[in-house]
Amino acid sequence: MIIREFQRKPSMSHEQKEAPLHSHTPLWESRPLSEALGARVYLKMEAFQPVGSFKLRGMGRACQNACSAGAARLISSSGGNAGYAVAYAGRRLGVPVSIVVPTRTSARARDLIRGEGAEVIEHGEAWDDAHAYATLLSARVGGAYIHPFDDPWAWAGHATMMHEAASDGISPEAVVVSVGGGGLLCGVARGMAEVGWSKVPILAVETRGADSFAAAAAAGRLVTLDSITSLATTLGARTVAPEALAWAGRREIIPWVVTDRSAVTACLRFADDHRVLVEPACGASLSAVYERAAPLLRSQSVLVVVCGGAGVTRDLLEQWDRQAAEN
Repeated sequence: MIIREFQRKPSMSHEQKEAPLHSHTPLWESRPLSEALGARVYLKMEAFQPVGSFKLRGMGRACQNACSAGAARLISSSGGNAGYAVAYAGRRLGVPVSIVVPTRTSARARDLIRGEGAEVIEHGEAWDDAHAYATLLSARVGGAYIHPFDDPWAWAGHATMMHEAASDGISPEAVVVSVGGGGLLCGVARGMAEVGWSKVPILAVETRGADSFAAAAAAGRLVTLDSITSLATTLGARTVAPEALAWAGRREIIPWVVTDRSAVTACLRFADDHRVLVEPACGASLSAVYERAAPLLRSQSVLVVVCGGAGVTRDLLEQWDRQAAEN
């Protein structure tokens, strides 16, 4: 493989490097979702981050930490949102970025990453393959490896969304999050502990075929799926982060698995209700509310992290709808 030489971009000032790269996102009370569930439903609109997903919170924090420690190059592995967030952060911080993606990564995701000036390298069929290659590449060329979900700095970044929600004055009786590799779950659990919501249950939602957290919670140990068969590819980590399973031993976290059909239907319904497009990975959490998941029926107020997703268009949503109907 040929390693490209990157032209160094102008560096940010110290103050700029310390300032968060993410935005304070809106908190909405959703009438359509509240009517569907029969309880007050609040939406933390992470789909409105500059890169379209919550990933900028954690990836931005991790990238800033790496650059503060002297990193002159950033390397990550991601099939979409995390890679896009690292590419965005690298551009803002003035350092070159290489993102290793699996072959299943969509053309749109690749274009978004390249659009931030990052190099895209394809390797392997699944994220796990891309991750293994990216760690080797990082060691070979001396760049800082930014893990897309298993990184304490990323968890600290994701935790900020719970601080924002608390500062906006709500006190939910349940929180709903989608789980892929578990980075969002770790950050949300940490943030909830920091704002005094340790006794509030978390509904951890996955799609069938990408349910590594539910499998681990049931087994009481980490479980590696044979493959990712869900079309929600951004939930596609075959093994969840160990810290995600550790949090399940510290507080109430309820695994919940939905079908691709439910996730895509929720995306379409959410687009009609709120005029916002999200990926099936986000639709998974929304479907738990629309379909009145049993663990939520005991709550009078629910907070849903609308994690978003940059890799969604109207055409792709229609394509996913056809695929889900065939399965």
